[in-house]
Order: sequence, then structure tokens, then C-alpha cells
Amino acid sequence: MTPLRAPSWELDGQDWPNRDCSRFVTAAGLRWHVQCAGTGPVCLLLHGTGASTHSFRDLLPQLAQTFTVVAPDLPGHGFTERPRDLAGLSLPGMAAGVAAVLEELQLAPVLAVGHSAGAAILCRMCLDRRIAPNLLVSLNGALLPLPGFKHPALTPLIRPFVSSAWLSRWFAKRLESPGEVERLLQATGSQLDARGLQLYARLVRSPAHAGAALAMMGVWDVRPLEREMAALPTPLRLVVGANDRMILPGEAMRVRRLLPQTEITQLPGLGHLAHEEQPAMLAQLIVDAARERRIVPS
Repeated sequence: MTPLRAPSWELDGQDWPNRDCSRFVTAAGLRWHVQCAGTGPVCLLLHGTGASTHSFRDLLPQLAQTFTVVAPDLPGHGFTERPRDLAGLSLPGMAAGVAAVLEELQLAPVLAVGHSAGAAILCRMCLDRRIAPNLLVSLNGALLPLPGFKHPALTPLIRPFVSSAWLSRWFAKRLESPGEVERLLQATGSQLDARGLQLYARLVRSPAHAGAALAMMGVWDVRPLEREMAALPTPLRLVVGANDRMILPGEAMRVRRLLPQTEITQLPGLGHLAHEEQPAMLAQLIVDAARERRIVPS
């Protein structure tokens, strides 16, 4: 069977945001695309499902003024290789993979910032003692099961379907139609500029990238995270876009019921991709939160 077309660093990555910060490392049997920038305490940035380092194109340089920032493309996303089996795209699998990248780079984050599914990976890493940051910042984090989504009994039936090559090609082909990517992103409740739309379009029109995102959703299971959330050893700050249509703002209160000491900051007028809409605001919020925890000087 012909391999799914993946994004090419030589072609698709020619004008990639923050390309001068990019490097490729081998860890957990995969070749990873990672961006590193700045000096100071180490900040780990993780993007969400279907995104890549481009999601932090404006946030990363601002955080790099205060931190040593490390931001990998998750397995199968962007320019990082896809694991051979679905376990590598699961929540524990991705947590183990990112931990291997940090070990290869010899970096230990004191601050962890994750968007959507990236926040769940960071929680899993903290619970498994793979990292021990002083603060975890969740940007519209997908930390709990969505109500009525993917009943456990259906999981074995869903996995072969979402991981099939034909579905990946069909989905990527569908997004070649004018306006489809824009409509997909509008469903997040965020308004992106033309550059943001173009970068997402470049990725999701790649069957390999689209297929990894679909397969990830097929094997994703945050029920164990929900059961263990009360034992999270790391202080948690939830940053919530009031216009988020993917992870509704009320989900933050569900998390706080499990972890009462959780702090919540709501951002009026912003959606699921708030960090792309207002990167300067988010960078300042993150730096301020780090100062409160004395991660950086006041």
C-alpha cells in the first residue's frame, strides 16, 4: 500500500514559523521535530490534536524572552514521525514519547504549558512523575471525557475506522475544497489571521498528518486521568476562552471539583485557539503566573 503523504520539511517547512529554532532528534524510536529557543528556566510547550509547533508561532518567541522554551511536534503531527502502532498515539504513549525527547535533550521543565490535548499529556506526565514542573498551565485543556462522547464499548469498533488510510485520504482531500479549512477552524470559536489559516491548511491537507489526528482521537481516553486528577502533584492553572466551542468553558468547573485548588482564568471574547488570537496577552499571563510561583523573579 502506498504510504500516506506526510508534510515535507524541505518543501512544506521552507517558511515554517521559527524555523531557525528547529532541530530533529531521535527518541522513543521516532524522529521528532522540536523547536528550542531562549534562555532561563525550561518551559515545555505542547500543542493539541491536529496542530503542530506552528500553533505557538507568536507565543514561543515571546516566552523565549524569559524561558528556555522547548516545543515538539507530537507523534504523527507536523514533521514528527508517526508511531508504527496506535499505542504510540494514546495518552500514555504520547506522554512517554515526550518524556523521551526531554531526556534526549537533557531538559527538565519547571513550567509546562499545554493546549487542549497537550494539557492532558502534561497532566499524565506529571502523574507518572515523568516531569516535575512547579506549575502546569492548561490552555483550553481537554482534561476530562466529553459528555456522551465515545462510549467505552464502541472503542474497538472505532479504532480500525479512524486509523484507516482511505479515511485519512478522504478527510485530507475534503479539506482541499475552498472554505473547508476556514469553516473547520471557525468551529473552534476563534478567529485566525490569514497566516494561521494557511498553515493549518498546509497541514490538514496532508493525509499523514490528518490521519494521525484522526487515529489519535480514536485511541484517546482521558477517563484514567479523570480518576487520578485529585492526585495531580503539580499546581494547575486553567486558562479558558469564553468563546471556546470545542471545550466548553464550564468544563473548567468540573476540573476544579476534582482538584479544588485549581486556579481558573477566563478570557472574554477568545475561543479554543486563544493563544493564537492574542499571543501577547497569553505570554504575559503565563509569565505572571510563573512569577507568582517564583519560577522567575518578579
